[in-house]
Amino acid sequence: MEAVPVLRVHNIERIFTVGKSTVNALRKVDFEIYQGEFIVVMGRSGSGKTTLLNVLGGLDSPTGGEIFIDGQEATNYFKEPYATKYRRERIGFVFQSYNLLDALTIEENIALPLILRNEKAIIIKQRTKEMLELVGLYRWRNHRPVELSGGQQQRVALARALITEPSILLADEPTGNLDSQMAAEILQLMFDMSQKLNQSIVLVTHDPQVASFGDRVLFFNDGKIIREFRNESNLFGASKVKAIMNIVQDLEEENLA
Repeated sequence: MEAVPVLRVHNIERIFTVGKSTVNALRKVDFEIYQGEFIVVMGRSGSGKTTLLNVLGGLDSPTGGEIFIDGQEATNYFKEPYATKYRRERIGFVFQSYNLLDALTIEENIALPLILRNEKAIIIKQRTKEMLELVGLYRWRNHRPVELSGGQQQRVALARALITEPSILLADEPTGNLDSQMAAEILQLMFDMSQKLNQSIVLVTHDPQVASFGDRVLFFNDGKIIREFRNESNLFGASKVKAIMNIVQDLEEENLA
């Protein structure tokens, strides 16, 4: 039996009207992602990759096209009250800024999505403990966000995003505020959690180092996918980064030609 994609994007378009001008932010975008797959969307600023993430997460509405989650078309998912339900049940978000609540402890920040879903107290306690242990922060559970480093705060944000077991985790430049060592640790953690939890991830970046953690890389330009990298040669580390950078260079030369 053929596997059903966790997410299928078909002919998605997003057109903005600015005065008398129109901006085609997304141009008939098509791709699929399967259970446990880590997809990276890579492109320059203004290429449309963040718009794509916003559309997938129900934060923005598509002008045309369809989105299918677990084989079912998501209709009106960007309109309230459906949008809140869609994001609460289907989508996890990790942003460049951690968006933690300073008044709450680390444990409370992570548990918040389950609390908002009115889950039973015993389930909230058990799931929160599991997530704290997965991201290596159990001993800091009673601390406040301001008492943690940037890398630790992003671990909290990641645990909070995954505690509801979403169909898709959307990550928008999640290491943008971190130094290179912390960034590598967060990316490795995301990769490990995608494996352990069989979690599907779509991550947006402009950095080849970040992109090298993905199973596939979709290169975005002018609102559309113009190239795809599949690691068919089983490259790792610096070799994989180099392969991705070579594609970036090729694309830049093509655009200049």
